[in-house]
Amino acid sequence: MALGRDVTFGIDTFGDVTVDADGQRLSDAEVLRNVVEEAVLAERVGLDHVSIGEHHRDDFAVSSPDMVLAAIASRTERVTLGTAVTVLSSDDPVRVYERFATLDAVSGGRAEITLGRGSFTESFPLFGYDLADYEVLFAEKLDLFSHLLREQPVTWEGTTRRPLVDADVRPKTERGTIPTWVGVGGSPESVVRAARYGLPLMLAIIGGDPARFAPYTELYHRALEELGREKQPIGVHSPGFVAATDAEARDLLWPHYRTMRDRIGRDRGWPPATRDQYDAEATHGALMVGSPATVAQRIARTIEALGLSRFDLKYSNGTMPHEHLMGAIELYGTEVVPRVRELLLEG
Repeated sequence: MALGRDVTFGIDTFGDVTVDADGQRLSDAEVLRNVVEEAVLAERVGLDHVSIGEHHRDDFAVSSPDMVLAAIASRTERVTLGTAVTVLSSDDPVRVYERFATLDAVSGGRAEITLGRGSFTESFPLFGYDLADYEVLFAEKLDLFSHLLREQPVTWEGTTRRPLVDADVRPKTERGTIPTWVGVGGSPESVVRAARYGLPLMLAIIGGDPARFAPYTELYHRALEELGREKQPIGVHSPGFVAATDAEARDLLWPHYRTMRDRIGRDRGWPPATRDQYDAEATHGALMVGSPATVAQRIARTIEALGLSRFDLKYSNGTMPHEHLMGAIELYGTEVVPRVRELLLEG
């Protein structure tokens, strides 16, 4: 069975602001330097991808993923360098393409982009956008970006920015384009939109049984076929944490997960997280938490259920210290991924 050989594996992070061994909050600068070290380790243990999210709030340190990825590029040779996600709605597509074409050059052709609307909205007022335009901003900017991917002069017109007439965007990449995914959180309309542009699909599965996303992958394949598009890969981003045993992994992650979940929940009107809910999510839901054997089994089932080409583990979880994150990355690369490949080949 070829699936085990063909699937690739990565990590991603939002640069969650972490604490030290004494529970003291690290500075944003320390967190950013740690993110670089975590990515260097990811390559060393054999992972394929490193992706970094964009946020503009005080619990995440990364607001400029391309800058952090450039630092990682200088310390690595093989891993792809991408985003999770680039919030295209509140950015300029031309500037995004220019920045990542530059990253592609200095990294030797390793840049990629995942475009999305993001799960937070702080960037809209920060950059002067109206949340009332949430839908049209992403739709129009994705359309413009699809033209930029051809690396030819672009003539384009919409309602959210001035038109372009024979605009030539530079630098050009050596491979003629930048691999670009569309990040989707569970909207059928977003799935079809990705298929319409013929772009790979990255599903963000942050809650519930991953198998419930099977209708979305089936819809994506069907839409690609009906639109006359070539088959495209599907990936999944899902949170998790690996330690020596299931109990150790769950107990280490729980207080940091609770802090993160409750902080976001206060903004969104969610009730406080409970340990029972957390354990259920770690057993049957999207949280890939446990020993290498347990996490490998959970990931393999997700890959098989959804027919994935790629799995990215969001290894950073709230305030969890850098040392634990490094341990999880090492176990993920050296023990989890080889076991997943074996399980997939066994079929």
